[in-house]
Amino acid sequence: MSTSALPFDDFRALVETMPGPDMEAVAAVRQRETQLTKPAGSLGRLEDLVEWLAAWQGQPKPRVSRPLVAVFAGNHGVAKRGVSAFPIEVTEQMVSNFAAGGAAINQLCIAYDLGLKVFELALEIPTADISVEDAFEEADCAATMAFGMEALSGGSDLVCLGEMGIGNTTVAAAIFHALFGGSARDWVGPGTGVEGDALELKVKVVEEAVERCGGPEKLEPFEVLRRLGGREIAAMTGLILAARMQQVPVVIDGFVTSAAAAILYKMDERALDHCIFAHVSAEPAHQKAIDAMNGKPLLDLGMRLGEGTGAAVAAGIIKAAAATHSGMATFEDAGVLNKD
Repeated sequence: MSTSALPFDDFRALVETMPGPDMEAVAAVRQRETQLTKPAGSLGRLEDLVEWLAAWQGQPKPRVSRPLVAVFAGNHGVAKRGVSAFPIEVTEQMVSNFAAGGAAINQLCIAYDLGLKVFELALEIPTADISVEDAFEEADCAATMAFGMEALSGGSDLVCLGEMGIGNTTVAAAIFHALFGGSARDWVGPGTGVEGDALELKVKVVEEAVERCGGPEKLEPFEVLRRLGGREIAAMTGLILAARMQQVPVVIDGFVTSAAAAILYKMDERALDHCIFAHVSAEPAHQKAIDAMNGKPLLDLGMRLGEGTGAAVAAGIIKAAAATHSGMATFEDAGVLNKD
């Protein structure tokens, strides 16, 4: 059956039936690690990454041969409130820049040999201004999630999430505030560079949006997404869920992609076990968001661009971890004495 018309109840059912990790594949990785020509544990977190890949690919010798960066672009009615340093037209202009190969993510995908797909989500029809009305009707939100699920097709063995959308750090802050509580100010940061009065306005807009929905921690997660989310966030939520069902590990990028992950985390704390947080961004509340989801970012490079750029850099490290594990000789193969 096509997923194009799945209502929220069917998505909830998928969350309830998510497959778990393949622990036999993990055991095989651990056994091989003891035989590789290096001291035990000497590659540190690279070894953890190989176990994570094995668990979610279901492969005793995991590999990354078809990595994909999936960038979703959406526009937001709330951008008209002046919460961004850039006008809403920049979203479409940057999508064109992606297509022309001129963006940062294009260069990183070339450097790390990653596939890149950009999904433009009805940019001419921004979601509603969430400070005054709901972003979606349920059918529209569900259809957008289903689109994200279908975007996974193609045999990728590692998926990196990215996004583009003027105003979407405001939307992400509202989602985090609604899901995890605290004050709006806890979750609002400069985004593309707003400060002073514009930053105060951004805090006010997030407060208005969440109070309109009854206040923080009042709605179940899919309702938070419907009422406060954006199309790119809904699509990424769908992709994360589809990846779990298809045994594809996921690399989460920055603040906005983490908001998509948070929807599923609040449904079930195991829902992100197949995901890794690529980095902690320079957006002040990102570390707070990762902590709320019991995450452990791989990198801290002061990045805050979006586009999947942090995820792409992390993917390079993940590829290296897999290649090291699969390509290294064992002590026996190399004729090297192991410890007693």
